[in-house]
Amino acid sequence: MWAKPITLENEHVRLELTDHSHAADLAEAAARDNLYKVWYTIIPAPEAIGVEIDRRLGLMESGWMVPFTVIRKTDQKAVGMTTWMNIDHTQKRLEIGHTWYSTAVQRTAINTAAKLLLLTQAFDALDAIAVEFRTHSMNRQSRLGIERLGAKLDGVMRSHMTMPNGTLRDTAVYSIIASEWPTAKANLEWQLTKPRP
Repeated sequence: MWAKPITLENEHVRLELTDHSHAADLAEAAARDNLYKVWYTIIPAPEAIGVEIDRRLGLMESGWMVPFTVIRKTDQKAVGMTTWMNIDHTQKRLEIGHTWYSTAVQRTAINTAAKLLLLTQAFDALDAIAVEFRTHSMNRQSRLGIERLGAKLDGVMRSHMTMPNGTLRDTAVYSIIASEWPTAKANLEWQLTKPRP
């Protein structure tokens, strides 16, 4: 196995292998502001968090995913989920996806800090050749966040998948390749240290 479960942390967040000890906090995070009802993304309903944890752990057993829970360091609360997924252990490529955060931590340093950890481990420790990101083409908040990471748009897969509400999703695909990582890393580190309004 090339990409294996690991705990990653910095001053803002700790990324732990997802397990059922995180379920209560994650259910609270998904319920806040009815986050799970947003139509253009897939966030588990509070009562389905346990099933989602089992699903992600099952995908880890197949080697396809490493699921992380995002822990906010200031109070040790689980505030969201993220993964390495679509892992190609031979080609050393992976996707960072199935990410969601409580509305309480959106537009804070949490996402930047978590992505810096995941990308640093992928490129600097695992020697990845590329890391991919995918999102609904209509999810402007997600797309802007991915672009702020330094990822470039590879293209849009039209009618890529059917969403739970029956609509068809056009999927915007982004990536950071190894040669771009030093610049992207410098930008992420700067974003975490610059003054915030």
